[in-house]
Amino acid sequence: MLPWSLRGMSLSQFTWPVRVYYEDTDSGGVVYYANYLKFMERARTERLRSLGFEQDSLRTEQGVLFTVHSIQVDFHKPARFNDALEVSADICEQRRASLVFDQQVHRQGESTVLCSGKIRIACVDAGSFRPSPIPAFVLEALTDVR
Repeated sequence: MLPWSLRGMSLSQFTWPVRVYYEDTDSGGVVYYANYLKFMERARTERLRSLGFEQDSLRTEQGVLFTVHSIQVDFHKPARFNDALEVSADICEQRRASLVFDQQVHRQGESTVLCSGKIRIACVDAGSFRPSPIPAFVLEALTDVR
């Protein structure tokens, strides 16, 4: 069964549910800024998984890794302890060896953006960590859903 945020959605608009736990917050009950990056990482991983790609399998079978190259994040409003969030992971740019994800964090059922970011993910050789072309079958799957 698909998580609640995926039911009835097209794959071109991907969101992943995240619950804010006490450990995610500071002493005031507000999500600590670095944890938004963790939430976004989970959504990107689940986006790839929804297309049938496990990152550990890509490493062992294809010899490639996806690594964060750069991040630009804006914090708009705070998320708080016990909030149910939706984290999007939409691809807005595709190059030979990188992808840019446009990501937003909202409270479940609300449109107000709490945090937004553009995250460039580089495809690198698992041994040398040098840029490597994204495997053709991965690009094909990404193209089919955009």
